[in-house]
Amino acid sequence: MHRHHHFFGDRHERHGRGRWGHWAEHARDHHGRHRGGRFMEHGDLRFVVLSLIAEQPRHGYELIKELEERTGGAYRPSPGVIYPLLSLLEDEGFIRPTEADGGRKLFEITAEGRAALEQNKAGVDAIFGRMDEASQASRHSGHRVGRAMANLGMALGQRMRRPITDEQIDRLIAMIDDTAAAIEKL
Repeated sequence: MHRHHHFFGDRHERHGRGRWGHWAEHARDHHGRHRGGRFMEHGDLRFVVLSLIAEQPRHGYELIKELEERTGGAYRPSPGVIYPLLSLLEDEGFIRPTEADGGRKLFEITAEGRAALEQNKAGVDAIFGRMDEASQASRHSGHRVGRAMANLGMALGQRMRRPITDEQIDRLIAMIDDTAAAIEKL
């Protein structure tokens, strides 16, 4: 039994899910970071997903979109993370499929899932707090970046309406390429 999987105890081992920690850690390392650090630690996504399903029955795609929206685009789990997690939560008896929605399997929380969620309420609330912070930061910085991009687009549009030489076009392209390279190095 892995002690860091206390939410599920040893039950995931009995169901042959001992490697769950591997893909959860992989997802966190590649998808769970935001400016200022991580808002989700190893295994936290299961609490977040369980909480979202407790709010209302959801299917995988809705969960992906909801997480992206709640973090202001700072985090978007892949289907390769969400769907195995849903299977695990179902195997553990924390969620169950309910009426299909356009061919997609909806999940609802079970009494056992609500009990597990209640036991971990403080941690879940902290995660959602960090997600809100990431969302606010992302929206603020996204607005500023969007404004700068709009300014660039307007400047380019205005410049391209006037006669321009091949040399000026080459300089313009070089400036844009240099700026893109500088942004990538940030």
